[in-house]
Amino acid sequence: MRKALFAAVIFFTTVSFASEKPELKAESVLLLKKERTLQLLRGGKPFKTYKVALGSQPEGAKSQQGDNKTPEGKYVIDSRNAQSTYHLSLHVSYPNAQDIANANAHHVSAGGDIMIHGLPKAYAWLGAAHRTHDWTLGCIAVTNAEIEEIWRLVPNGTPIEIRP
Repeated sequence: MRKALFAAVIFFTTVSFASEKPELKAESVLLLKKERTLQLLRGGKPFKTYKVALGSQPEGAKSQQGDNKTPEGKYVIDSRNAQSTYHLSLHVSYPNAQDIANANAHHVSAGGDIMIHGLPKAYAWLGAAHRTHDWTLGCIAVTNAEIEEIWRLVPNGTPIEIRP
């Protein structure tokens, strides 16, 4: 009897683990600022889409530190911060060489620290309601549950394109 029970437990445990599919990782990320959507792509097609909040001055490309704009262009997710004050955060490689050249031409700092992030601990209760207005300093904000999923699905080195 014990052997049969043990065999059944092993069989069902093996079947349940075998039926779990590994999560697909994003090959690229696309942010459509006007639509306020962040898409995770595989094979050029979205497999996950999130609504986002952007910098408090969302129109136009970021041109200098403190302009509260979310950048536009092609970048890479180049690092992550598990200790972020915004729950979790993925760093966007802004500024690129063109951003720096543009800022230098205007004798200003391009800025930096652009992230995809969740909500600060004190405001986590807002959940999706945070998206009712653009509130970041130029970052891309999602709910804490969404950043946990994005954290798992977007490895470092993933390209991100940010379009107007």
